[in-house]
Amino acid sequence: MAISNRYEFVMLFDVENGNPNGDPDAGNTPRIDPETGYGFVTDVCLKRKIRNYVELVKEGEEGYNILVKPDKALNAKFTGAYEALGLATGKKGADKDSVKAARDYMCRNYFDVRAFGAVMSTGEDPCGIVRGPVQLNFARSVSPVSYQEVTITRQARTTEERTQSGDTEMGKKSIVPYALYRGEGYISAALAQKVTGFDDDDLTLLWQAIINMFENDHSAARGKMSMRKLFVFKHDSVLGSAPSGMLFDKIKVEQIDDTKPARAFGDYTVSVDRELPAGVELIERL
Repeated sequence: MAISNRYEFVMLFDVENGNPNGDPDAGNTPRIDPETGYGFVTDVCLKRKIRNYVELVKEGEEGYNILVKPDKALNAKFTGAYEALGLATGKKGADKDSVKAARDYMCRNYFDVRAFGAVMSTGEDPCGIVRGPVQLNFARSVSPVSYQEVTITRQARTTEERTQSGDTEMGKKSIVPYALYRGEGYISAALAQKVTGFDDDDLTLLWQAIINMFENDHSAARGKMSMRKLFVFKHDSVLGSAPSGMLFDKIKVEQIDDTKPARAFGDYTVSVDRELPAGVELIERL
């Protein structure tokens, strides 16, 4: 049975000497708002880490496949849904009942479709468009950040020609010395009930994935990344009891001394206003 409560949540995570989300249009340097100097991490970056965690802990388990990953073309997966249901293929969506049946199949079998939704209207065997109940905003740094270009040396060469220039060659990597990011998200019980069937087991797995999204994703490029806090606002109804913006304002994160750069989570204070609107419960999951 799909969830029956609306949720909003606030994530606090940080990076130390790493690149949390490179921008391919800017030489893969950390993403920074040029007008304010605040750093940001895209929603798709965070969803990728959630998908990776779910795939890691649920690999091979029925109902927890991941649609958005580079194993094979999406259209082939859509055709696979038709074949699994014994539906005629190659109709390009002419049979609306088949499209709906295939859509429901994708929701049952793919966790990320149940959670985030998907555009599955391409190819010879479309499965429709699904609005997912779980949505994330871009995460933004609490303070302005600056990144550094660190020069590194490399001994292993890729071609014989490059070995002629000497024993080593120079390279660059971009790092943020430290930044604390705040991300916010929403979970719509109405969409879960109407379309995808996102249920309480899925919700429990989502919280686990958020808390652990960086723990199995370490790399030299990303440096030290840690989830620090996860605040969850639970409504006592499907449609909710208060505006999300009012609830997000209950969590305040401030730099203790903004006259010098922050270099640790302890350089910030996190305050919580626990006077909540009627029908809303605050749960601190981390």
